[in-house]
Amino acid sequence: MPYDKPLPRLNADNQPFWEGCRKHELRFQQCGNCGHVRWPPSSLCPRCHSTEVRWLISKGTGRIFTFAVYHTAYHPGFAPDLPYTTAVVVLDEGPRLLTNIVDCPPGEVKCDMPVEVVWVDIDDAITLPKFKPL
Repeated sequence: MPYDKPLPRLNADNQPFWEGCRKHELRFQQCGNCGHVRWPPSSLCPRCHSTEVRWLISKGTGRIFTFAVYHTAYHPGFAPDLPYTTAVVVLDEGPRLLTNIVDCPPGEVKCDMPVEVVWVDIDDAITLPKFKPL
């Protein structure tokens, strides 16, 4: 069955992130100068403006910072999933990631709920990180 939802656009900045996802690894940039872990990726650290960067592999666990339950499909590809939950998850390493909460009824999702990454392999190029309750 074809995947009917919008997919991310890969570019030079985010390529290592999506390569990690294909390997079921959540990768984030970490400043080589001040240690700040950031998302989205960029050529400069937003805290100290250093260009020194390394990629770290996240444990894939965190907590829900905020969420919304969608009861209307604003893109036809999402209609079969209604209602579905999107959330901002704060990873244990610090970055915040906009994602979907899966394997949990929307009425049971709560802020500060501990979650862990699960992987949805879309095709040879894209694997999406989603999160489920711990």
